[in-house]
Amino acid sequence: MNLITITTDFGNLNGFTGTMKGVIFNINPHAQIVDITHEIPAQDVRTGSIALWRSVPYFPAGTVHIAVVDPGVGTTRRPIAAKLGDQFFVLPDNGLITPMLEDAEAAGKEVTIVHLDKPEYWLPTVYTTFHGRDIFAPVGAHLSKGTPINAMGTPITNPVRTPLPKPIQTEQGYHANIIVIDVFGNCSTNLRVSQIPDLTKTTLKIKNETIEGIVPSYGHRKPGDLVAVTDSEGFVEIAVVNGSAAKKFNIQLDDLVEVIFND
Repeated sequence: MNLITITTDFGNLNGFTGTMKGVIFNINPHAQIVDITHEIPAQDVRTGSIALWRSVPYFPAGTVHIAVVDPGVGTTRRPIAAKLGDQFFVLPDNGLITPMLEDAEAAGKEVTIVHLDKPEYWLPTVYTTFHGRDIFAPVGAHLSKGTPINAMGTPITNPVRTPLPKPIQTEQGYHANIIVIDVFGNCSTNLRVSQIPDLTKTTLKIKNETIEGIVPSYGHRKPGDLVAVTDSEGFVEIAVVNGSAAKKFNIQLDDLVEVIFND
C-alpha cells in the first residue's frame, strides 16, 4: 500500500507540507498522498487528534497516517510509529494517537507502538524544529514501501495519552461537552445520538438557551433557529440554521451541554 495521509497545524503559507511531500516522493516515488487538513489551530493537539480520528475509518487497510501537531518538537518527547489494526500512524508521542488507540484497544485489534530511535530511517540531517520533514515524513515513506514497523524502532507500551472528555450520565440524562467546532460554526458534542433513547423527547441546554428535540437535519427548522441535529459522525451537534452557533452564542470548546430525557 502506497497511500499516505498528512495532518498538520502548518497551514499553507510557508511550504512546510510541500517539503514533507518531497521527502516522501524521494523515498517512495509511487506514494499517493492525501491531505486530511493543515488548518489545525497551532499546537492544538486535541483538535488534531479528533480530525485524524474522524477520518481514519474511511481509509483502506495499510494506509500510513502522518500527523504533526508538535509543540514539544526538539524536546525529550518521543517520535513514535504505531500499527493499530490495519492502519499505521507516524506522529509525536504527545497524545495525538489517543482516540485511535482507545478504539483499537476497545475493539481488540492488534496494537504495536515503537519509539522511532533508528536514525537510518530519518533524513541524514535532523533539525530540532522540523521533525515533520526530517523524521516523520521519511519514516512514513519507508512504512508505505513495506518496511516492517518493528525494524524502525524499539517497542513501547506507555505512549502519552490525552483522553477526550467523556459525557457524564446524570439522573435526568447526560452532561456533555463541545469537542468540535467546524468551519460553519456548528458545534459537535461528545455524546453519541445512539445514547439517547428518544430524540423527540430530549431537551438540550447550552449558554442559557434551550433546544427541544433533536431533528434529522438543518432544513427541519427555520433559518436562524438554534437546533440540535446528528452530525456526520453520529454525535449530537448544536447548530444555527444557515448561521454560526459558535458566533451567535459564543460557544467554545469544552462548553457544557445539559441533555435531559423527558418522559
